[in-house]
Amino acid sequence: MSGGLIAQFRQAVANASAVLATEQATLQDVVKTTVFLVHMNDFDAMNKLYMECFGNSRPARSAVGVAALPLGALVEIELWAYINP
Repeated sequence: MSGGLIAQFRQAVANASAVLATEQATLQDVVKTTVFLVHMNDFDAMNKLYMECFGNSRPARSAVGVAALPLGALVEIELWAYINP
């Protein structure tokens, strides 16, 4: 996987936004995230990006350090959204 943490985080959020859009949802509908980081020393940079991407709607979040991620990724984001029926 190419790019550093910043590029990979932005791509993960863009991918998640695209999936949410298929259900007419946005990042504002996200209620919980789990961020998996290969390097926990990337937490501060990730936190700044997280605040930038989620703005004032910041959902509940867990950040977990992992030994490795698929395809050599540095970050992976799991999102849970609530869409009012």
